[in-house]
Amino acid sequence: MTIQSTVLRVAAVGAAAALVLSGCGRSDGGGGGGGEDGGTAASPGITDEAVTLGVTTPLSGATAGPGTCTVAGLAAYFGAANADGGVEFGDGKTREVRIQAFDDTYDPQKALSNFQQNQGKVFAFTSGLGTPTNRAYREAAIDNEVPQVLIQTGDPIFSDQQESPWQLGFVPTYLNEGEAFGKLLAESGEDLTVAILSQNDDYGEGYVDGFKQAVEGAGNIEIVKELTYEATDTSVDAQLTELAGTDADVFFNAMSITPLVISAIEKTRELDWHPSWFLPSNTSSPVAILDPAGADEEDGFYSVSFAKAPQSPAFAEDEDVTTFLSDLEQYATDYTTTPDFPHCMWSYMIGATLEEAFKETTEPTRENFMQALRGIQDFQAPLMLEGTAVDTTTDGQPAVSTVVVQRYNGKGYANAESFE
Repeated sequence: MTIQSTVLRVAAVGAAAALVLSGCGRSDGGGGGGGEDGGTAASPGITDEAVTLGVTTPLSGATAGPGTCTVAGLAAYFGAANADGGVEFGDGKTREVRIQAFDDTYDPQKALSNFQQNQGKVFAFTSGLGTPTNRAYREAAIDNEVPQVLIQTGDPIFSDQQESPWQLGFVPTYLNEGEAFGKLLAESGEDLTVAILSQNDDYGEGYVDGFKQAVEGAGNIEIVKELTYEATDTSVDAQLTELAGTDADVFFNAMSITPLVISAIEKTRELDWHPSWFLPSNTSSPVAILDPAGADEEDGFYSVSFAKAPQSPAFAEDEDVTTFLSDLEQYATDYTTTPDFPHCMWSYMIGATLEEAFKETTEPTRENFMQALRGIQDFQAPLMLEGTAVDTTTDGQPAVSTVVVQRYNGKGYANAESFE
């Protein structure tokens, strides 16, 4: 059936706002009801005409910026696909893909509640932001055999098939990112001192562990001080003052809270400390973080990426980027039309990866979908940087495990062949 139009409507789901991607005036696709032709009984959230995906993510609060992006890319990708007639599945049926987003405000208890209230209405949960929030319902998803896949956390537990048989991460692990930056420093040959500030949880620990593994045995790298902060903290000024006292050459800043990253950049300037920086991929946005903080490109801000950045002059005319921006403008206006955070690009890529899995889903069941999802190799999703690809076949690794180290150039990021 050709979809005539795509409409976003708002529905109340308990205390959470559920934004639903719908079209053609069809009836709600929640619950089972598939397999009308007498075939395999369908799992909840899928019919012969539609499949519904759930996203529990922060749509309000301190992490709402990246959180809204975790839905915007999906809405853009599947909005365009639906308008083009829908997505073809391996069982020969073409389905509309509907997105329901639930606000968890980055609160684990709300994320768990969102899962409990909606697990019978969606086919799978996907794309949601956050380690603590995704961990909050991981065990429940396993117990109830509900896919929790291509989520936006670098926690490696989600890609361990024995520990998490119904899960799969999308973005590189924190270990992958920290290791890439540590390798860049170790191979520089320069004698460098490093100060570390990390979030006191699995997020921060993963980044630091990866970094330390990469510099272990490198005689040119010395970690001179290491401090932590809590994700609930509203200020890290005390830690920054102590770290600035080291006058370290490099500041490894494993921080996930956007306002704290901005204030950290401002505070180090106030303290007259001018190190080179490492910022995680999810808190390194030029538009949302570096520009508001008045970041100086001469200080040397480094991050890692696997996605093309629309703000980069190098991709101004790139076909992937222009299509993405057009889809975002046309189909994701209830979330954002400006990709200020990389999560917008990541969720668009997640949409493309899900479509690859749907093409190989030969039965309308969650189990068959998981089998199809774990068979994707060397897939060049839209917006992927050269040298990176989607591979879901390696146990212990997320869908994307390769990253490129980049340096801020005042407008966007460019690949960093060496540390400067």
